[in-house]
Amino acid sequence: MRKIDLFIGMFIGFISAIIGIYLFLEFKTEYGFAEGIQGIKQQGFLGKLIAMGAVLNLGVFFLLLKFNKDLMAKGVILATILLTFITLFV
Repeated sequence: MRKIDLFIGMFIGFISAIIGIYLFLEFKTEYGFAEGIQGIKQQGFLGKLIAMGAVLNLGVFFLLLKFNKDLMAKGVILATILLTFITLFV
């Protein structure tokens, strides 16, 4: 069991959340990525945006489980928990 796999899973979890945020801003708003984040931050919905981006972690989690990468899947769950705490305080 390699502990580095846990950190790789956390990295994958954070990257997939950023990709989810990017996809949401590009396809559901008329703004680009940077302008969309600034506008949503000014409106006070940044926490909700982070939570919507973290939904993509669900698919990544099950994909890692399918390939028997259990420790990486735990890292994705840990990243999702950390994103939840960030969402609570933003």
